[in-house]
Amino acid sequence: MSNKSNTVLQEVDAKTKLVGHNRLELLLFRLEGKQRYGINVFKVREVINNLEFSKMPQAHPAILGITNMRGNTFIIIDLQSAMGMPALMDTSDCSVIVTEYNRKMQGFLVPHIELIVNKHWEDIHAPPAMTGDKHYLTGVTQIEDEIIEILDVEKVLFEIAGDSIEELEVEADDVIESTEVAKRCHVLIVDDSSVARNQVKRAVESLGVACTLCNDGRAALNQLSAWADAKADEFQRLALVISDVEMPEMDGYTLTAEIRKHDKLKNLKILLHTSLSGVFDSSLLDQVKADGFLAKFDRPELIKTVEKHIENFSATLEERGL
Repeated sequence: MSNKSNTVLQEVDAKTKLVGHNRLELLLFRLEGKQRYGINVFKVREVINNLEFSKMPQAHPAILGITNMRGNTFIIIDLQSAMGMPALMDTSDCSVIVTEYNRKMQGFLVPHIELIVNKHWEDIHAPPAMTGDKHYLTGVTQIEDEIIEILDVEKVLFEIAGDSIEELEVEADDVIESTEVAKRCHVLIVDDSSVARNQVKRAVESLGVACTLCNDGRAALNQLSAWADAKADEFQRLALVISDVEMPEMDGYTLTAEIRKHDKLKNLKILLHTSLSGVFDSSLLDQVKADGFLAKFDRPELIKTVEKHIENFSATLEERGL
């Protein structure tokens, strides 16, 4: 591996401390062609060259095999193949980006690791609307004159194992009974990943609670402010805001801090969640005065927490004649 790549690997462990300052680090890499892609370093455990793995018969075509690293067994995914590009033919000089999503580790095999860049979340923008819903992006940014595409890794993983996830959720939905209080409540869900948003939405709606979705912190703050100014029904019934931590435009910590500074919003209940619990900074939770934290995606724990907030919100609904 080149000296530059070695430097990148050494930096990964030190680059998870910017969350809460509306900044992020992106690990840049290339797949097929000249396009550069980025992944939030907050999600990266480490980067390894020449990681050995064992093949898995009858696995998804993008799954190259499984490996064990320091007691953790996880799958290795050909990221090019998973995104509909030609599969990697020669993996001998490739690198594995080891990530943690939803309390599980995964390895993504990529041909060209490059460098780490520091960006403001406000410089990360949603993909253009005309890209539709077939892409694998949570955002885009620009470095000099080059567009960097930031991958929605949760969507890649969901498309590999999505059927089993859906079946489990549908089965679980069948045993939940909606309460009258739940039917009178509203929840705002904020997440830049379409997969994560819909996972949380399905869990919350299984309780009979209505939801509104936003894909970044800035959009969520604007929506809340508009509701509050208009004394909208959605705001009067808003039992909880559930926000991702790492998002374009404005991260979850900054969103929480802005809500707490806003006279009309400061009393809202806010639950933060992230797909990487291992480096979660609990001190920031206290600093921004969030009401709780959950590692996603733990559906039973999420439902239990939402039920608790709904129960506590019932008195407010009665006071407002709702």
